[in-house]
Amino acid sequence: MKNNNTTACELCVNYVWDEEDECYACLVNLDEDEYISFVSNPNYRCPYFRLDDEYSIVRKQN
Repeated sequence: MKNNNTTACELCVNYVWDEEDECYACLVNLDEDEYISFVSNPNYRCPYFRLDDEYSIVRKQN
């Protein structure tokens, strides 16, 4: 991440491996305005970003 305001797609739960295209892709379908903001604004914060914390379930069990 460049700064704390940007979204790191690689850390998002919606960023998954696409078997068909053999690459990572976002599961969220941004509308046209959101997509333009995403590609043109380096400080854009994705409203759908959720940290992919694989240990969150373990913490809840303790």
